[in-house]
Amino acid sequence: MRILHTSDWHLGRSFHRVGLLGAQREVIHHLVATVRARQVDAVLIAGDVYDRAVPPLAAVELFDEALHRLAELGVPTVLISGNHDSARRLGVGAGLMDRAGIHLRTDPAGCATPVLLSDEHGEVACYGLPYLEPALVRQELGAPAGGHTAVLRAAMDRVRADLAGRPAGTRSVVLAHAFVTGGAPSDSERDISVGGVASVPAEVFDGVDYVALGHLHGCQTITERVRYSGSPLAYSFSEARHRKSMWLIDLGAGGELTAERVDWPVPRPLARLHGRLETLLTDPALDAHRDSWVEATLTDPARPADPMARLAARFPHVVSLAFAPEQAEETPGRSYAQRLRGRSDREIAVDFVAHVRGQGPDAAEREVLTEALDAVRTAEALDEVAR
Repeated sequence: MRILHTSDWHLGRSFHRVGLLGAQREVIHHLVATVRARQVDAVLIAGDVYDRAVPPLAAVELFDEALHRLAELGVPTVLISGNHDSARRLGVGAGLMDRAGIHLRTDPAGCATPVLLSDEHGEVACYGLPYLEPALVRQELGAPAGGHTAVLRAAMDRVRADLAGRPAGTRSVVLAHAFVTGGAPSDSERDISVGGVASVPAEVFDGVDYVALGHLHGCQTITERVRYSGSPLAYSFSEARHRKSMWLIDLGAGGELTAERVDWPVPRPLARLHGRLETLLTDPALDAHRDSWVEATLTDPARPADPMARLAARFPHVVSLAFAPEQAEETPGRSYAQRLRGRSDREIAVDFVAHVRGQGPDAAEREVLTEALDAVRTAEALDEVAR
């Protein structure tokens, strides 16, 4: 059986306030084309279909379009809710959609009721474990303790019990949305830690042929049978080096597995540029990034005038600007108290401005600092008299 594993579409998300709906539409077109061209037997979506619980109408319409196009191909689709989704909203109409081959699994109570797929070698039991918030599902799943590991283990115990009652040779697939130990996170995933512990060991999923994970946005292999597909688009600059792809999984008659990465289209690459403003504006080697989303970190000792506008003239898609000014090295071994000893409040304030901004205050700013310090001293003196 040939399975296409995807996750973390985050429909409706923007990138630094720039809408991504057009790029996400390209993603859907590519998905459908891949299903058709690679003769896929089933599509898996391992959570975070939407970026938030109440998505914008345009995102809902795009998701509806995706489901219609997959249904028209006659290819079963199994999807679960992630921590960004509203499980109850996403699950509306699940019973009716089942008849069209679209199988939504958003209710933790149904985690041991598989979607039964079949090929010439027999059945594949596909179990959908929606994102399990420990505080909300612990009692329902009968987990002995709180935390992600306990509730996922309880859910998987139910899966293994159901699988044990099925005919010998039944192959198995699990969809889950979790942070599994060994996975590499990025800046764009929402924290799901409970009590400081978010990750679960891969061993929780022992006993099944393939585990299709969602939540982390980088495509990665935890074990041969436990994998993240990652998000189809980059949603933060921390993903600049990601190769965005999905897993094409071939599941053999005896559960043997081969995996191939299938790339997503890249509508606009990401570039993280670092250096002085004049260098970023003139270095010919940076011409390659004119059409990229750009994050620029300026290292000028003093903050230059109108840096964003000047950068945008060369890089029209610059969306993030940060400052990391080059600082003169401080004398090693000197404590903060030693550096302040013998200095007036005014001198300390002037040095602080220079440290933060990269250059000291001008004459007018020095006058403001002096007036502020005088006002503080006057207030302290009056307060002392009042006592």
